[in-house]
Amino acid sequence: MENFFERDNLRYAMIGSGSWATALAKLLVTNKGKISWYVRDDEMIDHIKKTSHNPYYLTTVQFDPERIMLSSDINEIIDSADVLIFCIPSVYFLEEVAKIKRSLDDKFVVSAIKGMVPDDNITIAEYFNQTHNIPYSRIGVISGPCHAEEVAMERLSYLTLSSKYIEVARSLGDVFACSYIKTVPGTDIYGVEYAAVLKNIYAVAAGICHALSYGDNFMAVLITSSFHEMRNFLLASHPDTTRKTSKSAYLGDLLVTCYSQFSRNRTFGSMIGKGYSVQSAQMEMNMVAEGYYGTKCIYEINKKIGVDMPIAEAMYKILYEDKYPAYIIKHLTEKLQ
Repeated sequence: MENFFERDNLRYAMIGSGSWATALAKLLVTNKGKISWYVRDDEMIDHIKKTSHNPYYLTTVQFDPERIMLSSDINEIIDSADVLIFCIPSVYFLEEVAKIKRSLDDKFVVSAIKGMVPDDNITIAEYFNQTHNIPYSRIGVISGPCHAEEVAMERLSYLTLSSKYIEVARSLGDVFACSYIKTVPGTDIYGVEYAAVLKNIYAVAAGICHALSYGDNFMAVLITSSFHEMRNFLLASHPDTTRKTSKSAYLGDLLVTCYSQFSRNRTFGSMIGKGYSVQSAQMEMNMVAEGYYGTKCIYEINKKIGVDMPIAEAMYKILYEDKYPAYIIKHLTEKLQ
């Protein structure tokens, strides 16, 4: 087994320019000195070069433009790097990767995307494996529990890095580890990707329930039940005897996304619970709530698997069938225990 990260002088690139991409770019620049960065907006590139910070996300994070090669040409960025970290909201993913005209045959691809490929209902790792024929030995996944805002503030955080081989996962962890980032290596690529999708759905549910004035006592039951749904879905769809869903990449990420003030999915759910339409909530947030798109993907996948998922199904009814949130949640409370 070749460990890609044993190669000399590897070059790193960030693909994406949102808050999570900005936080990870901060870590990459700190650890690797120089990086390439794909930013599709030329005005944003000019702003970063002039002011040394992202104008829209994590504006307190300062960059040295001399250490970053910025480009709105994704192929130029791909040519400039060996390790590509994709951090694009899932709803824009296909639009961006459709621009790729270069071979990825000699690249290591990392997904930091907390969503799935819309309509195709496959994970990002599955997409690169199936569409670009990248073996799983050259695919990595970054998962939480970790909010970009706390990385920007350099608060102690934990990242889970997954790849097919544990040695590769450890090496990938070294790329991001620093005084305030601890890394946890793992090999459950499938599990951590789907857990990242599922926890966003449950955070939307938590936000809706909070807006409807359900208290901490009920929230504890909701999140416990959400964890059981997640575990049962992972077990039914991709059994893995080594998976420990009580670890931070699963349970921990679920907890922080449901409870944190920085959780955009909880915020999105809270707006829905207050009576916002999906479209108006999305426009006011000006950020992508992955839980909205993940709800449809999981609903479609579960049609074939048949796992009992009352919370995820309730979110589908509210978000895609325009059912009244208060009625759906009241009905949901009869199913939880």
